Amino acid sequence: MTAPPESLERANEYLRARVAQLTADIVDLTAENERLRQERERLHGRMAARPNPLSGGQ
Repeated sequence: MTAPPESLERANEYLRARVAQLTADIVDLTAENERLRQERERLHGRMAARPNPLSGGQ
């Protein structure tokens, strides 16, 4: 039993649109991940530059 061509065309259009949306989501998440990685590195650098208040300062 084969689906009618119109049904297959609609399904194909839907899947193409879904793939495009998921691809855009991946690009957005990759950019957000990079931004958060840079922020973490920046904050880690600040923390490493500060003296440890519990070390006694000597």
